[in-house]
Amino acid sequence: MKLQSESYGIVIHGGTEELSKAFIPQKLQIECLDAMSQALNEGYRVLNNGGTSLDATKKSIRILEDAPQFNAGKGAVFTHDGKNELDAAIMNGLTLEVGAVAGIKRIKNPIELAHLVLEISPYVLLSSDGAEKFAERNGIVLVDESYFYTDNRWSQLQRIQKRERDRARRKTDNKISVNENENENHGTVGAVALDIHGNLAAGTSSGGIVNRLCGRISDAAIIGAGTYANNNTCAVSTTGYGEYFIRGVSAYDLSAMLEYRSMPIGDAANLVVLEKLVKLGGSGGLIAIDNRGNTAMPFNTPGMYRGIKLSNGKANLDIWK
Repeated sequence: MKLQSESYGIVIHGGTEELSKAFIPQKLQIECLDAMSQALNEGYRVLNNGGTSLDATKKSIRILEDAPQFNAGKGAVFTHDGKNELDAAIMNGLTLEVGAVAGIKRIKNPIELAHLVLEISPYVLLSSDGAEKFAERNGIVLVDESYFYTDNRWSQLQRIQKRERDRARRKTDNKISVNENENENHGTVGAVALDIHGNLAAGTSSGGIVNRLCGRISDAAIIGAGTYANNNTCAVSTTGYGEYFIRGVSAYDLSAMLEYRSMPIGDAANLVVLEKLVKLGGSGGLIAIDNRGNTAMPFNTPGMYRGIKLSNGKANLDIWK
């Protein structure tokens, strides 16, 4: 097959890391990088075979959703009530079509349902029971909620709720804070891709914040906040504390700086993550690729699980700065 564009590639993330390298078990680091390597290579294979950026993005995210090390799909964290509620979105940069789902509990791969919403639904965002009924009507088999249980995530919830009970006994402030359990939150996954046809796509999938109130929706499902793609500019997927990315409309903000100010993607991404997000009080990072194959992966935390593979031979997997 003759390639229509010499520049194509994919960038993925597996969430930010709030702790320094010394506090993360070596075994866990290796497991995360192994899963990311598979996701990166499979997504790139789609592109290298002439497939679409949308399919490559979905392929990579699905693999990460199946890896229990990440806070998406199988490894999703628990809400305060001990439930798993998952969010995901995917966007086509060629058409600006979008599919998103929020608060789903019985979909093994939320990115698959988000893609189905994009393909056949007149809507952009479906949530909770309605999203799952839509899935059933269109051939997606629901799984039992127990599928998402992992000992690690359950233990996280127990540790946090024990801290809450201890504070309550001491009659200290028991107000729930977004940043309350920052060391327990990492692992949202995402991918952005540019294919040989010059089309961009972005996708994000998340299990949300551990111990959050039931019904809280993350930026992963909010187009323009956690996910955005436009062939005129770039594709973006964010990770971190979603409330801040929603308030800053961060993914679209990056795209807008390319469109209206003609900023290089690296400069624009740094402005979003290292200045604007910090001023809001948020932590996190993003991955982005523009319509010429330039990339950016800034983060303001000690680490961000990330990988890149481009047609020019550039390939890398990393966690730390």
